[in-house]
Amino acid sequence: MAPFIYRCTECHQSYSREQVRYLCPACGKSYRPGIPLTGVLEAVFDYDTIRSEFDTNCPDWNLFCAVEPEFHPPLAVGNTPLTKAGKLGAELGLTNLWVKNDGLNPSGSLKDRASFLVVAEATRLGERRIVAASTGNAASALAAVCASTDREALIFVPEKAPKAKLVQMVLYGARVIPVKGTYDDAFRLSLEYTEKRGGLNRNTAYHPLTIEGKKTAGLEIWVQLGFQVPDAILVSVGDGVILAGLHKAFLDLQRAGLIERLPKLICVQAETSDAIHNYIQTGHYADAANPTTRADSISVCCPSNAHWAHRAVLETGGCSVLVSDTEILEAQAQMARTTGIFGEPAAATAAAGLVKLQQSPHCLPADACVVILATGHGLKDVETPLSRVSIPAAIEPRLEAVEA
Repeated sequence: MAPFIYRCTECHQSYSREQVRYLCPACGKSYRPGIPLTGVLEAVFDYDTIRSEFDTNCPDWNLFCAVEPEFHPPLAVGNTPLTKAGKLGAELGLTNLWVKNDGLNPSGSLKDRASFLVVAEATRLGERRIVAASTGNAASALAAVCASTDREALIFVPEKAPKAKLVQMVLYGARVIPVKGTYDDAFRLSLEYTEKRGGLNRNTAYHPLTIEGKKTAGLEIWVQLGFQVPDAILVSVGDGVILAGLHKAFLDLQRAGLIERLPKLICVQAETSDAIHNYIQTGHYADAANPTTRADSISVCCPSNAHWAHRAVLETGGCSVLVSDTEILEAQAQMARTTGIFGEPAAATAAAGLVKLQQSPHCLPADACVVILATGHGLKDVETPLSRVSIPAAIEPRLEAVEA
C-alpha cells in the first residue's frame, strides 16, 4: 500500500487517516442534511512511490488501495468483464464500443466495490456495526460483504425499494429498517443514528472510502483495454459518487505518470432526477424537484456528491444527457438484445444516454473507444421491464401447436 493522506476537495486542508473519518472537520461544519455534502475528502497517495513500484507486467493494485490487504473481506469483489459490444455499436454507429458489466459482482451491482472497502476499514478500526442508507443496491452490497465477515449491517431503506433488493438484504442477515419517505429521508436518519448510537457510517461520499472503492471500476477498465484510456465513459448518475470514483481512478493514474489524459466522463440522468445535469448545464446547484423514476437506483432529490460530479465532467471535457423513463426501458431491451447483458433500469440509463447522444449533433466519432458502465443486474428489478414485455401463452405439448 502506498502512503496516503486525506485532502478536502474544497479547502484542500490535509489530514492523516487517523485524524478524520467522514468529512473535512472545517468545511464539513456547514453541512446539514438536505444539501449536497460539503468537505468531501479525497485520498491522495504518494504518487512517486506508485510510479517507482507499479509494473504493468505484474500490477500491484494494493498501491492504489487505502486499506491494507490483511483487513480485506474474503468476498471476491470486482474484476468484472469488459465486453466488446459489436452489435450494439453497429446500431449506434460506433466501431469500438464496450460494456463494463458490474452487474456480475457478488450482490449484483457496482456498489459491492464501495462496501468492500468500507467493511475493510471497519475491520481495521475494530468497528463491528456498519450503517448505511440506500435505495437498495448499496444496502444489498453492504449486507453481502458483512455476511462474509463478522461485521453487522444496519440498513435504512425507503419502503418502496424493489422487493428483490429487500430480499437480498434480509437473506444476507442485515438488520433492515424501511423508512416511510425517500432516499434523502433515509440518508438523514442514518446520519442521526451513527452520531448518537455509534457504528461506522458507509453513506456514499460521506465516507471517503466509498469513492475509493468505486474507483476500482475505472482502474479495471484501463487494464482491460490493454492499459489504454478510453475516449469516453458513460455513467448513470444519481448521487454522483460513481462518476467521482471513475474520475478519481484516472486522476490517480495520471498523477502516477501512468497515463497522459483523462477519458471524457458523460453523466446520464433520468429526466426527473436531474439535479447534477442542471448543475453541469447552468453552473448553479438546485435539488431535483420530483426525482421519481423507474430507475430507482438513481432517484435522488439532493445528490450527496454533486460538487465533485460537476467537477469531474467539466475537468474531463465531458457532458451530461437527460433521458426519459421510456428511453431507459427501450435501451434496457436494446442492450439485452444486442449484448446479452441484462441491466437494471439504472444500469441501462447510461446506454440510453449513448443512444440519445448518437442521435444528436454532439455524437461521438465512429472510431471512438467508448465504454458503457452497466452498474447493476437486471434481476434486481424484473417488475419494471415486465411492464413492457409480453410473456407468450402456454401451448399444448404437440408439434402442431408449435407450428400453429
